[in-house]
Amino acid sequence: MRYLVLVFAVLMQVCLGATYSWSVYVQPIKTLTGLGQGSVQIPFTVFYFVFPLTMMIAGGFLPKIGPRISAMTGGLLFGGGWLVAGLGSHSFVFTILGIGVLAGIGAGMAYIVPIAVCIRWFPRSKGLVTGIAVAGFGGGAAMVSQVGGFLTTNLGYTPFQTFYIFGTLFLCLVVMAGSVMQFPETAKTIAPLSSLKPAQVMGHATFQLLYLAMFMGLAAGFAVNANLKEIFSGNGHATEIGITAVSLFALANAAGRVIWGAVFDRIRSSAAIQANLICQAAVLAAAPLFTGSAAGFWAFALITGFNYGGVLVIYVSSAARSWGSGHISRVYGWLFTANIPASLSPILAGFVFDIYHDFTPALAGLALLLAVTVLLIRQKSAVINDRISLLT
Repeated sequence: MRYLVLVFAVLMQVCLGATYSWSVYVQPIKTLTGLGQGSVQIPFTVFYFVFPLTMMIAGGFLPKIGPRISAMTGGLLFGGGWLVAGLGSHSFVFTILGIGVLAGIGAGMAYIVPIAVCIRWFPRSKGLVTGIAVAGFGGGAAMVSQVGGFLTTNLGYTPFQTFYIFGTLFLCLVVMAGSVMQFPETAKTIAPLSSLKPAQVMGHATFQLLYLAMFMGLAAGFAVNANLKEIFSGNGHATEIGITAVSLFALANAAGRVIWGAVFDRIRSSAAIQANLICQAAVLAAAPLFTGSAAGFWAFALITGFNYGGVLVIYVSSAARSWGSGHISRVYGWLFTANIPASLSPILAGFVFDIYHDFTPALAGLALLLAVTVLLIRQKSAVINDRISLLT
């Protein structure tokens, strides 16, 4: 049964990761609607705020309603949101409401379920199984972007027609996968919700350190991912080279979640966090050595994507070690809100680029901040490695 749960967990995450293929539709939507670059990005931006906020709330009521209901409801909202987005041909407001709000709420309700469920089915391999479960989220973006690009470019579908197709698929697949989500019999009895208060968790040094480190890891990954095409500074067919880099980043993101998860199971939490941040800091600091040629640029995309993938498994697994699997839906829901401030990093990196006409200063600044975070984690490693016995 547990392997069936794992398979459907990956399927669910493949669908939920679809929103990160948004860049495929930007230019066609601009052409159809006459909207500007910034306006067309509103659905993605709204999604990125609604998703983590909903997940924070959903983590609190997941133990009450159970994983199946939470996942299936999330699937209905996520798929339904993409269907509503298809009405964007009449008004782009429908696309904002559909993908930004409804799909964001749906993703927030469904995303935490495979993590919370799989950790309990595979208690001795928290890192690896979490990595496998969420790898679909990164890989799904690559898959959906390719299919979406084929439908709009080769078959002549409008983005809004494509949203209808994906919405139907997502609604069916996520609801079906959600119907399989259940805790093992031995893990159905969990600690009462009253024993875990937000102030107890958020005020603890362990949570604050994890939040800071996750924020920095996400900020670095977002800054690269959102600006990847423009980071290339060499000669050649920049558009084709950039598209390839985006796909490589997404695939490495998926692989990084699995491999970093496997590494996490073999070392202490603080060591895994430091290793991930150091690897990302090193490649960002060395960016000028990579970005001048196509091969180097693709290597840069692979390494940064791989390290970014680790962020999405290391911190949830660290939280599970500290607070216990029974509390992970709530604790990681709060921790996941680090996505919100981190999502500003692409904009800040863009401002730096506008001033210097080069992404090197922004990437170097991020590398420095990552290095400082590593030093702080190193000083406080004992805090992160301790289990929070007071709350579990």
